[in-house]
Amino acid sequence: MANLREISVSAALNLLSAFAFLVAFAILRLQPINDRVYFPKWYRRRIRNSPRRSGVCLTRFVNLDWRTYIKFLNWMPAALRMPELELIDHAGLDSVVYIRIYLLGLKVIGPLAVLAFLVLVPVNWTGETLEGVKNLAYNDIDKLSISNVPDGSKRFWVHIVMSYVFALWTFYVLYVEYKEVAAMRLRYLASENRRPGQFTVLVRNVPPDPDETVSEHIEHFFRVNHPDSYLTHQVVYNANKLAKLVQKKKSLQNWYTYYLNKYERTSKRPTTRTGFGGVVGTKVDAIDYYSSEIQKLSEAEALGREKVLSDPKAIVKAAFVSFKSRWAAAVCAQTQLSHNPTIWLTEWAPEPRDVYWRNLAIPYFDLTIRRLLMAIALFFLIFFFMIPIAFVQSLANIEGIEKVFPFLTPLIETKSVRSFIQGFLPGIVLKIFLILLPTILMMMSKVEGFSSRSSLDRRSAGKYHLFLLVNVFLGSIITGTAFQQLKTFLHQPPTEIPKTVGESIPMKATFFITYTMVDGWAGIAAEILRLVPLVIFHLKNMFLVKTEQDREEAMDPGCLNFATYEPKIQFYFLLGLVYSAVTPVLLPFVIIFFAFSYVVFRHQVINVYDQRYESGGSFWPDVHRRLLIGLLISQFLLMGLLSTKNIEKSTIALLPLPILTIWFHVYCKGRFQSAFVRFSLQDAMTKDTLERATEPNLNLRAYLKDAYVHPVFKGRSHFDSPLLVPDEENNTLVLTRRSS
Repeated sequence: MANLREISVSAALNLLSAFAFLVAFAILRLQPINDRVYFPKWYRRRIRNSPRRSGVCLTRFVNLDWRTYIKFLNWMPAALRMPELELIDHAGLDSVVYIRIYLLGLKVIGPLAVLAFLVLVPVNWTGETLEGVKNLAYNDIDKLSISNVPDGSKRFWVHIVMSYVFALWTFYVLYVEYKEVAAMRLRYLASENRRPGQFTVLVRNVPPDPDETVSEHIEHFFRVNHPDSYLTHQVVYNANKLAKLVQKKKSLQNWYTYYLNKYERTSKRPTTRTGFGGVVGTKVDAIDYYSSEIQKLSEAEALGREKVLSDPKAIVKAAFVSFKSRWAAAVCAQTQLSHNPTIWLTEWAPEPRDVYWRNLAIPYFDLTIRRLLMAIALFFLIFFFMIPIAFVQSLANIEGIEKVFPFLTPLIETKSVRSFIQGFLPGIVLKIFLILLPTILMMMSKVEGFSSRSSLDRRSAGKYHLFLLVNVFLGSIITGTAFQQLKTFLHQPPTEIPKTVGESIPMKATFFITYTMVDGWAGIAAEILRLVPLVIFHLKNMFLVKTEQDREEAMDPGCLNFATYEPKIQFYFLLGLVYSAVTPVLLPFVIIFFAFSYVVFRHQVINVYDQRYESGGSFWPDVHRRLLIGLLISQFLLMGLLSTKNIEKSTIALLPLPILTIWFHVYCKGRFQSAFVRFSLQDAMTKDTLERATEPNLNLRAYLKDAYVHPVFKGRSHFDSPLLVPDEENNTLVLTRRSS
């Protein structure tokens, strides 16, 4: 186990790296040549002008004003200066609610740390148990943990009482935050400008009809069952192959632009090869080759578009149905349309940019099978990933490395190398294992068939949270210990095994301190430095950019990656809740992570990130539920740990805590969750009434005409929605082609 010196080395390395990141960020963001990379949001809104337009020679590329380098931390107060209401208008409610998760971490863990250091640390430090045990390796950090309290001591009742205090404080903060976020969402929806999703419902699993097409059947059904409110609909086409063709054409156009720009600079006709990657095959003129390929793809695209529109099999049994009012859309989205609950299924339509068109082509019946298969795949992914995690944990054991690589023993025994291995290496290796994981989990969520990007993010976040919980947290505590003490377990009676496992919880605190510093700083540095977008922008700027519009398209502002970021936040919440009553020395590291992340992501939301979608903070119930799961885990682990300390009735004393936590979850779910899944008819009617009074001549049909058309069909005149004859709206008879 790492000692205080090794933790100090790790902390010093991370502080130095953090300072280096800040200096690098300050230097990079101040250079005129990088301005579009670090402030793309303002460029897209036409608010900021490039500093390269003014100045001469070197000053157009490099900032020579030394005074700006002295104030290299002035971006921090600037990030905190924008009020929350203004930030909602600037970046959207999703971004603001996400940032509040970091602030919630400070509200929860901060007071817990103060109480733990004032009450629990003195109790642990004066326990003096470890000093009286012979042949036991320990350090000063262990003296601050619950391990230093003797078995059977009444001092453990202080930990029991404080666990109730910690739980009640967490309940209070979570309740206040849930209430505030729910109120923010309701205010946002009430004040939100008109958007297509307010009038539109996604209808899936449309039943077949022998006499009518899917489009005719949908129109017939809603004219009969919603005669006064139905406006129009847009059927969904399976255009996935056509979308791939369009994407391929766009890629070839980039290469064509690159070679055209190269020719204009050098006056020499560039060449390429027709094989893979342009490095194998016949050598040809690059401009002529890509021009002909683009022409071929344009013709194939036109044929593919006509084929999709004319093929009845390309029509999916789903549609976006729009109504004349928000009230009518709310009624349709939140009620059962048929006596058969498996057909005519409705849900609120995601906003157009939130729609994940590829998954709309999946038959509804296949969704259940796909989700079952992905659940099984997730189980095996989590289970088999325990093997490399166990290997990573073995790296923290110097003796284990020396056994596997005995020739490295002289080098490992060096103080500096030993400190580096135990204080820095485990977190780095674990980070490498986790780099590709979010991409895999997102692919699994896409296979499950969710129809919106926001749903995909929430589903992937749930998978990632489960993975971190089982493999990184529980795997680090249980698997690492079991692999090291397997031989001991085989010779122990069953009653002694829980004690061995329970005692490993405080002993793993130093590993999580290291993981918090390494993983936390690595994530923050990657976000704020934006090295990958920086390199890509300059490469595009050199080879692809020809006009100012091209330069704007080369900017990659990125977005808040909720599927990856939120589970990591939950992991740090879990560490803070678990170790608040066990090893409080971990809490300051968690607080530092939350504080710096709050400032960094606020800066990024203001200056960098672009929104892929806006869900109105609909992910908050998931955040709340996962926080309570972490609280439950901390309570059960404390119960298990104290049960090994010969404390009479400790389990009975702690048993009400998980019961209270579950009750609190049920209460908050009933009290607030409806605000995140439903839209009240009262608010819908209010907005409709105000809109009719202020815009009596609004042409809603024209407004919704192309809102839910597949992107590959945008702007096509032959892709109109069904039209209404002027006197048809008052006709009580519904036209149909049915023979019966």
